[in-house]
Amino acid sequence: MTEDTEVTLPDFSPHRPILLVDADEVLLKFIQHLELHLESEGYVLNLETFQLAGNIREIENQAAADQETVKYLIASFFDKHVDTVPAIDHAAEALQQLSTVFQIAVLTNIPHKHRVRRQNNLHSHGFNYPVIANSGGKGPTIKKIQQETSQTIVFVDDLPPQLSSVATHAPDTYLVHFVGDPRLAKLINKAPDAHVRIDDWRELKAHLIDYIK
Repeated sequence: MTEDTEVTLPDFSPHRPILLVDADEVLLKFIQHLELHLESEGYVLNLETFQLAGNIREIENQAAADQETVKYLIASFFDKHVDTVPAIDHAAEALQQLSTVFQIAVLTNIPHKHRVRRQNNLHSHGFNYPVIANSGGKGPTIKKIQQETSQTIVFVDDLPPQLSSVATHAPDTYLVHFVGDPRLAKLINKAPDAHVRIDDWRELKAHLIDYIK
């Protein structure tokens, strides 16, 4: 998902550390909800590897969907269901406690046209934080944030390429690899550039409080 829209950043205070969190499979049960959409379109998700390409198959004959079909299915999912994705267990409570220490924002790769709908969905689950609609690698965006503060920045994402992007562009960022869906979590090891891999928000909350101390 790419879009030629300049990323709008929140006004962060220079006096508090910043926690940036991805949405899909970090705050929201993306894969679980996507599966329902795929079934309505005549497809099924076979979680054999940690990627969508090759794992989305036609229900009738198990033929793998081609790249254009995958793009259509993902785009149509956001068009129809960006408002209704359920929350990852314990995430809202953990972030509420972490908000006493961190400034929190959601950094999500989503078409800018869906930013408000995604924000409304997040708010409905108690994630009352600014939403940054990004496209492509998240490293350049976090670099811009890092240039405006001397405070610690923590970034949580499920995708190793995004963690690598941040490691390249904003190397002082503390990187957390988090995969919400247990089935996906089993398919991938800790991202090479992550400082830590934690897949439970209760454990991650405690870890980040200790880390920032």
